[in-house]
Amino acid sequence: MTSEDRSDKAETGMVPEAANIGIVRPPFVYLGAIALGLLLHFAWPVRLMPSTASVPLGGTLVLVAFALFLYAVRTFSIAGTPVPGNRPTTAIVQTGPYHYSRNPIYLSFSLLQLGVACWVNSLWPIVTLVPAVVLMSFLVIPREEQYLETHFLSDYLPYKASVRRWL
Repeated sequence: MTSEDRSDKAETGMVPEAANIGIVRPPFVYLGAIALGLLLHFAWPVRLMPSTASVPLGGTLVLVAFALFLYAVRTFSIAGTPVPGNRPTTAIVQTGPYHYSRNPIYLSFSLLQLGVACWVNSLWPIVTLVPAVVLMSFLVIPREEQYLETHFLSDYLPYKASVRRWL
């Protein structure tokens, strides 16, 4: 999309006011995937690893996920931009965890689900993580990236070129 196309869209009101105004809300995607994975686990348990390793590994992954989430949210807060995708972005954040990943919050959600899978020692939350990551990778993140390119072209494109989407 050229800058001329972007300005045409902006003039006609086709440019969204926020990165994620759709019904696909990332926290609900992951919560739904975790809930479905746990329901499948209780209906048909499929063990993932020896029980002695599941709680320590799962607990560690859950703690790492929470720490990453809090670090990412704090970095957004310091930059003065809102976390929810349904609110207008005010800045491209390139510090903290955003120096290594363009989507550390989504990465933390994925780590949380992986940690839950290990903690309850079930393959099902990992199975349900796959469609969640696919949905995020092919629907949610591209829409958010398009929004950021439209609103922060000179800042976002170099950032996008230098920092990976996930890791």
